[in-house]
Amino acid sequence: MGADERWIARSEALTRLGVKAQTLYAYVSRGRIAARPDPTDPRKSLYAAADVARLCGDEIESGDVGALRPTGLGAAARGEADIHSSVSMTAEGRLFYHGLDAVQLSESGSIEAASRVLWDARGDDPFAGLKPRIDPIVGGSTQRRMMAVLGRRLTEDRSSRLQEPVALKREAASLLNEVMDSVSGPGPRLYFHQRLARGFKVVDVQSHLLRRALVLGADKGLDAAVLATRAAADGGASLAGAALAGLSALGGAVTAMGDVVAYVSEARRDPTGAAKRWIGLRGSVPGFGVCDFARHDPRVDALLSHAQLSPDLAAVRAEGEAAGGQGASFELALALLSRRLDLGPTGAGDLLLLGRLNGLLAHALDQVIDGSPIRSRLRYVGPEPGAN
Repeated sequence: MGADERWIARSEALTRLGVKAQTLYAYVSRGRIAARPDPTDPRKSLYAAADVARLCGDEIESGDVGALRPTGLGAAARGEADIHSSVSMTAEGRLFYHGLDAVQLSESGSIEAASRVLWDARGDDPFAGLKPRIDPIVGGSTQRRMMAVLGRRLTEDRSSRLQEPVALKREAASLLNEVMDSVSGPGPRLYFHQRLARGFKVVDVQSHLLRRALVLGADKGLDAAVLATRAAADGGASLAGAALAGLSALGGAVTAMGDVVAYVSEARRDPTGAAKRWIGLRGSVPGFGVCDFARHDPRVDALLSHAQLSPDLAAVRAEGEAAGGQGASFELALALLSRRLDLGPTGAGDLLLLGRLNGLLAHALDQVIDGSPIRSRLRYVGPEPGAN
C-alpha cells in the first residue's frame, strides 16, 4: 500500500462517514481521525483512511485500505444513533455554541445571553416580561428542587409538537426561570447568576464565577443526556419532560463528580500523595483526562483563571496533571470552584446540572424545531425463540 493510499481527501472522508464537515472536524479535534496537510495544497487537509474505516465499521482486508467496502448500513447498523445538531461543536480544541466561541461568550455574556445563543433566539428575547411563580417549589437540596420543578411542569405543559418555535423558546425561558427561582429563593429580580449567588450564599462580587461556570458547562456535544433529551423531544414530550429525561441520564456524571469532589478534599492536604494513591487504586486520578478535546479542555482555564484559587487548591490541579499526565477536566474545575466558593459537598454537582439544563433545553428545541429523525436500530442478540 503506497503512502498516498493511507490518506484520503476531505470529500471522500465525508462521503464514507456520511456526516457534515463540522462532525469530521470534531472527530479530528477529539483525536478519533488523524489529519495532515495536503502536500499538493497546504490549505487543504488529508485524513487517515484507516481511522475513517474504523468509524464506519468497514473491514480492512489484506491490509489494503484501498479495498475498503462501504457497508451502506450507516450509523444505525453499528448500534449508534444518527443525530444532526446545530447546538454546539468542538473544533481545533475550541467549543462553539451556534458558531460562537463558548469561552469568549463566558467572558461577558450572562446565562440568559448564552441561552439565546444556544436556543437560536437572538431575534426575539424569550426572557422579556417573565415573572416569578406564586407557588415556587422550595426546600430540600438544589437537585431535588430542580427535579421537582421539571416534574411539575411535565404535567402542566403541552407537547412540544403543538407549539410554534417562538412560543417554545418562551416556554424554555419560563422553565429555566422557574428553576432559578426555586434554587435562589425569594428576592429581587436580578440576572440568573446574581439570583443563584443569593441562593448559594455567594457574595455578589463573586457571582460572575457562577455565570462563567454555567455558560461554559451548558453543552459539549453528544452524550447519554443529549440522546435522552432528543429522543424524548422527538417522541413529543414537553420541554420539561425532555429536559427531565436528559438530567436523569446524567446520574452517572453526578456520581462521578462525587469522586472528583472526594479527591479534591483529600488532595488539599497531600496533593502528591493523593494523586499517587488514586492511580494505584484505580489507575487514574478523578477529574483528569480530556476526551472531548484534542489536548486540553479550554473551559478549565477560562473558569479557573478568574477563580483566584488558594495555593492548596491550585496544587490539586498541578499535582494531579503531573501524576497522571492528563489535563484537568471541566468537572475538576467545577469541584475546585465549588470548594473555593464553599458551596458544600453537592455544590459541584449542582453547578453541573444547572449548566447542563440550559444546553439540554437547547437540544430539545433543536430537535423539535429543526431536528432530523433519530435513526437507530435495536438488534436482538438474545436466545432464539423457544430455546428456553
